[in-house]
Amino acid sequence: MRVDLFDFVLPEARIALRPAAPRDASRLLEINPGQPLADWMFSDLPTRLRPGDVLVLNDTKVLPAALYGYRPAREHGGGGPARIEVNLHKRLDDAHWRAFVRPAKRVRVGDRIAFGDDNGACLGGALNALVTDKCEGEITLAFDFSGAVLDEAIARVGQMPLPPYIARKRPVDERDARDYQTIFAKDPGSVAAPTASLHFTEEMFSALDARGVERVQLTLHVGAGTFLPVKTGDTTGHKMHSEYYEVTEQAAARLNATRADGRRIIAAGTTALRTLESITDENGVLHAGSGDTDIFITPGYQFRAVDGLLTNFHLPRSTLFMLVCALAGLDEMRAAYAHAIANQYRFYSYGDASLLWRK
Repeated sequence: MRVDLFDFVLPEARIALRPAAPRDASRLLEINPGQPLADWMFSDLPTRLRPGDVLVLNDTKVLPAALYGYRPAREHGGGGPARIEVNLHKRLDDAHWRAFVRPAKRVRVGDRIAFGDDNGACLGGALNALVTDKCEGEITLAFDFSGAVLDEAIARVGQMPLPPYIARKRPVDERDARDYQTIFAKDPGSVAAPTASLHFTEEMFSALDARGVERVQLTLHVGAGTFLPVKTGDTTGHKMHSEYYEVTEQAAARLNATRADGRRIIAAGTTALRTLESITDENGVLHAGSGDTDIFITPGYQFRAVDGLLTNFHLPRSTLFMLVCALAGLDEMRAAYAHAIANQYRFYSYGDASLLWRK
């Protein structure tokens, strides 16, 4: 499909730079194809779901994956000292990460970078890595630490990786360490938050329990590739970054029982939806397991697992806006987003939410 079909004009003022407080005080736009749009508050969510519905949550935990470091002058081949910024986006194993790098022209294979170190002055303890591969603006880093020790070092010297449309407008601060993490996050590995779930509070979970709405958790470690624009003119030319997921036997069994009972599955976020669709076969059976997924969902996709989606408002021309159009309809979503803009909804990671039902 032509990418320009997914374009729209969004006023800068509609981009949320901070979340609502409390978290569930954000707004909620319900989009049910064939019915009028409905404006709610997120605290109304339990009334929009049925007893027996199952809400699927992504329990990934965001790492402070924005790292700032120093590359010393090279002994051979020229190149003076340089300040380097990387955003980790995919863990390859216990000691290796793929990362976006700036300025890319100041880095080459064989360079060592000390993160948390500014021209030899230690900034809270350096974390060292070797550049082992480079392709355009991406590099592979082999860190001196591995496993949990590496995670602890990244947490010590890194910053929360706010999306670029927020980071360009204000610096990261201590509030983001709390705000850009779900209250149930437990499995470190993401470099972006599953933002639909940032709205949940313990009070909301209690209300959902009282309503009889069940919850199932899975894990997908969100990569920074989720923010990359689609630069091709047609969707067939875009390549998705892969992301790692895990779904337990217990979770898959509960979801298969839900489908067998004729009850609804609602994904809390596009990451949960992409995981569910990746593990569901052509017969609608969900399979436990782990692995990488690079599923790219555009209009025409036949959904196998989900009946609904809870999600925030996404960027123009983004893979996420294409996904919601696939679920609820292109014309319906263009009309819904026009309604949201006209009615002062807040967009993107810290913005308001929408509840979409499958067309």
